Amino acid sequence: MRLLLVVAAALVDPDGRVLIAQRPEGKQLAGLWEFPGGKVEPGERPEETLIRELNEELSISVKEACLAPLSFASHRYEDFHLLMPLYVCRRWEGTPRAVEHQALSWVVPVRLRDFPMPPADEPLIPALIDLL
Repeated sequence: MRLLLVVAAALVDPDGRVLIAQRPEGKQLAGLWEFPGGKVEPGERPEETLIRELNEELSISVKEACLAPLSFASHRYEDFHLLMPLYVCRRWEGTPRAVEHQALSWVVPVRLRDFPMPPADEPLIPALIDLL
């Protein structure tokens, strides 16, 4: 089974809310809410991936020093196994906007379960609730 390394970020605003993004139509798991991030490309470190993906997806700039690893998810899908580290980020430049997603939402961690998420994202919620 193929192993897919994907990295995600929990952007946390000054009010302790976490940014989630709705997957666009036409993509696998469309309409579900996720933590922004993406696939780690060959030769790329997870932190580099997040910096690139957050710029592409949300039009924000993040410095590596502002990314703190929190937890990870390991989930078997039908045709691959996904390993997804989750980083917390409290500082960035710019205002997040939905460049590649249908919508964005700032959510207090205890309400994250109110949003339908991919199976790999759901196990990350308790760590965020404990942290925030």
